Amino acid sequence: MIQRIQSIYLLFASLVLFGLYVFPLVNGIYVNSQPVNIMVTGIYQNVNGQETHTETFIALAVVTGIMALLPLAIIFFYKNRKQQIALCYSTILVLIGYSFWMAQTVKKVAGEITLEYRNMGIGLFLTSLSIILIIFAVKAIQRDEKLIKSADRLR
Repeated sequence: MIQRIQSIYLLFASLVLFGLYVFPLVNGIYVNSQPVNIMVTGIYQNVNGQETHTETFIALAVVTGIMALLPLAIIFFYKNRKQQIALCYSTILVLIGYSFWMAQTVKKVAGEITLEYRNMGIGLFLTSLSIILIIFAVKAIQRDEKLIKSADRLR
């Protein structure tokens, strides 16, 4: 049952969350008259044409890795679909809290600067995309559960 569509959705949700290490949350904002990129791993400033890592977000980086592994772990609960659905809903709630924490971190670094659309990085939207993929996985798991129940009635 690992080859089901919900496994693909959960795998993509995990890959999207691992993408947070690659894509910036905010790029090109000026803090203390220096251009800054904010990623889950820390703050990167453009100093003399070189991008240097000036501050590290260790807790955010570690939690990002854990959050990215959760959908992968849920795949292997395919024998217990009810538990798989419960874990998906729990992961969605945790992802919402994680998104809030990530937004507060960006807000703390940016300070009084108002973020414009051009400054928002792809990373800000990746958690929302992973939540949508997990919702698709839940719907697919529920369809499987319904199919199994209808097959049991025919026996």
